[in-house]
Amino acid sequence: MKRLPVLLCLLALILVIGAGVCLWGDPAQAQDQTPTPPPDDFPGQPLIVQTNEHFSGAGTCTTCHTNMVDEAGTDVSIGAYWRSTMMANAARDPYWQASVRVEVLNAPDYQAVIEDKCATCHMPMGYITLDAQDQDALVLDMGMLSPDHALHALAMDGNSCTLCHQIEADNLGESASFSGGFVIDTELPRGERVTYSPFEVDEPLSIQMAAASGFVPVQGMHITEAEMCASCHTLYTPYLDTSGQIAGEFPEQMPYFEWQHSNYAPSTTCQACHMPQADGGVVTSITGGEPRSPFLMHNFTGGNAYLQRVFLAFGPDMNVTASSDDFVATYNRTLDRLQNQAAIVTLENVAVSDDTLQASVRISVLTGHKFPTGFPSRRVWLHVTVTDSTGTVIFESGEYQPDGRILDDDHDSDPTLFEPHYTVIDRPDQVQIYESVMGDVEGNVTNKLLLGAGYLKDNRLLPMGFDKATAGADFAVVGGALDDADFTGGQDVVPYVVDISGAEGPFTVEVDLLYLSIGYNWVQKLVDFDSPESNQFLAYYDQVDNTPVLVASANATTAE
Repeated sequence: MKRLPVLLCLLALILVIGAGVCLWGDPAQAQDQTPTPPPDDFPGQPLIVQTNEHFSGAGTCTTCHTNMVDEAGTDVSIGAYWRSTMMANAARDPYWQASVRVEVLNAPDYQAVIEDKCATCHMPMGYITLDAQDQDALVLDMGMLSPDHALHALAMDGNSCTLCHQIEADNLGESASFSGGFVIDTELPRGERVTYSPFEVDEPLSIQMAAASGFVPVQGMHITEAEMCASCHTLYTPYLDTSGQIAGEFPEQMPYFEWQHSNYAPSTTCQACHMPQADGGVVTSITGGEPRSPFLMHNFTGGNAYLQRVFLAFGPDMNVTASSDDFVATYNRTLDRLQNQAAIVTLENVAVSDDTLQASVRISVLTGHKFPTGFPSRRVWLHVTVTDSTGTVIFESGEYQPDGRILDDDHDSDPTLFEPHYTVIDRPDQVQIYESVMGDVEGNVTNKLLLGAGYLKDNRLLPMGFDKATAGADFAVVGGALDDADFTGGQDVVPYVVDISGAEGPFTVEVDLLYLSIGYNWVQKLVDFDSPESNQFLAYYDQVDNTPVLVASANATTAE
């Protein structure tokens, strides 16, 4: 089985990465791809049932693993939850498809490397099948995105049942497992292939499942551990120097190490938050058996609210299997996580002295990793307004547009710049934005992944217990936040000093903590590329506004 050297691994799980120089022939030609919105409601489609020597589509599993109800009477069927998640739709993600294309256009000499590695965690069943044959897993043009490709159906099933449940414990938690380096035994013949479950399986049921599916269920507690998730969600990407040669590795996303460096690691796993427990025991198959507990619901709730809105608007255009109701449910779970399990905002020390109003914004972090975490397109910021007695806004920092642009953000105004971290904000053109900003080998701002050699800024909010003084280089705080005494594990405090001369009180201070999964310039980087994939995503983007999610808010009014 082939394995590319680590330095040649690229973009495994970016959930974000459009017609390039093809290895087979002419560049793909961009066409008018203005999407037609589906009806407000659309039905679900059958889950994928294609099989090969290594995998089966999710539809073969849900034949038996369905009609699952917990003790509260809630339907917790795996397929019903999973089919509308980003895990299920990793290959259908239009931003990922567009970004793969753009990265290939930026570095055509590395097309095969880029596509092969991007497929590792976005099209893993296709990738593993081709990897076992010592072939590159190609994505674009006549690659696995093409309906004519033999592995198209399995590849489009994303992170499916028989992918995750076949991952071996062998190297989990080790560096070899990161960037999609998980191990699946491709030598076992169908009928003897092992799938892991957190529960013991009685022999009669094991024989029954093996006969029906070709997979033998075995207890394997490793699938409940954080190291399982880390195999894709710890991602190193190669970066290029000024001569276009690979010069090293870049820690593109590190939530596993962020979690390890927090107070959560000893007692809480990724699954505990992102796969919450059902209420009591659940009979996991229509073939019977005892109720199993704890049963982890397969809703894989994250923070990518924008793409959930895109799927809800244009799902049939992307051949999703989930219904509009499924996407609404997943979108609502995403909002709930962002609004109730991410952060709390409070206003402190709000006071007026002469012609100055002062107020401190405290953000208390609830996540077990940085917030935001994962791909560097994600950003959180403070939108603060001060109004006078007539309701007139006399100060505003962090105003935004429906396309995701933050007004007065240096980066959104000029992609060669970025907004620094602030210890005090005393002007409306200063905006506290919690984000990671990539730089190339010469220290220039970039959002091209193959040029990202390091971070110029990383002031993303830290989980409780995170010590920025001892954090490893791959997940360190970078820039002004490193020396900010109020920026610590679990919180940040930002003082605002506002000139109120000529205005009449009482004054009202309002603060919103806002979140975007795809920042404005991470979309704009696609505009210069005339390709099917980038044009398709931009067409969706033009019709689905990128208004941020309100994570938390607070307000206070001064005395008369």
